[in-house]
Amino acid sequence: MKALTKTNFAFPGQTDVYHGKVRDVYFIGEDLLCMVATDRISAFDVILPEGIPYKGQILNQIAAKFLEATRDIVPNWLLATPDPMVSIGYRCQGYPVEMIVRGYLCGSAWRAYKSGVREICGVKLPDGMRENEQFPTPIITPTTKAEIGTHDEDISREEIIARGLVPEEEYKQIEQYALALFARGQEIASKHGLILVDTKYEFGRHNGQVMLMDEVHTPDSSRYFYKEGYQERFEQGLPQKQLSKEFVREWLMENGFQGKEGQQVPEMTPAIVGSITDRYVELFEGITGDKFLKSDTADLASRIEHNVLNYLGK
Repeated sequence: MKALTKTNFAFPGQTDVYHGKVRDVYFIGEDLLCMVATDRISAFDVILPEGIPYKGQILNQIAAKFLEATRDIVPNWLLATPDPMVSIGYRCQGYPVEMIVRGYLCGSAWRAYKSGVREICGVKLPDGMRENEQFPTPIITPTTKAEIGTHDEDISREEIIARGLVPEEEYKQIEQYALALFARGQEIASKHGLILVDTKYEFGRHNGQVMLMDEVHTPDSSRYFYKEGYQERFEQGLPQKQLSKEFVREWLMENGFQGKEGQQVPEMTPAIVGSITDRYVELFEGITGDKFLKSDTADLASRIEHNVLNYLGK
């Protein structure tokens, strides 16, 4: 199994390239972008030293499936997926915020709550909540969209509007879109025996229209619990069985790494890498209901280049 951790393509009409933590985005002309989902993996805003085979394909195919499944809620950027690891779509002017929707108290929100915090991003939280408890209704806890090398930061709805990051009417619209998308995601997850716990959405504008951008309901942007046994585990105070990237964060924390200065990423042995691939495959099959078909990884860069050139040639 080979992993794709770097790309360096030169596509016809290419005007720029952006290498993100996980995705490499190639800008084609003025209106298109070609997004390559690499096998890189990040945690605590740090790119880990080893790639995870098939992770890019898994993320790309889950995102494409959910983008198609939510077009009736909000228009989105996706035009085509010419390769298992590639999506091509409209270039949008992104809003500088990410919309985090939470249905349950867990992850970083629980860690903050446990330390005594009772307000996140301007949203007040009641006393007496327990880890993995469901909120009465989902809440939105936005973050700023960080520049390269900086961390996302929590921000309130009021501050976003006051600072002019998103015009008030447009912010109200993307709030409504985010909650409707989350409800659809929960509905689909439930059909497959899962609970969509929390997720993030990114929005932007294209030709004056608000659009959903980037990935949707993938294990890199979302957390899932298994529905079976959730209530019993919650009542007994046991950890939930989950499908998400949280297990990677937990493994890192157990080995003394939280992305802080001076900390060393623990060794990612072939066994660890293989186990992460297996968890990503498990999530793909769990959330989509489809069998995961591994693509040929013999020469990933050549395969991607051939498929993208073939699409652009049309």
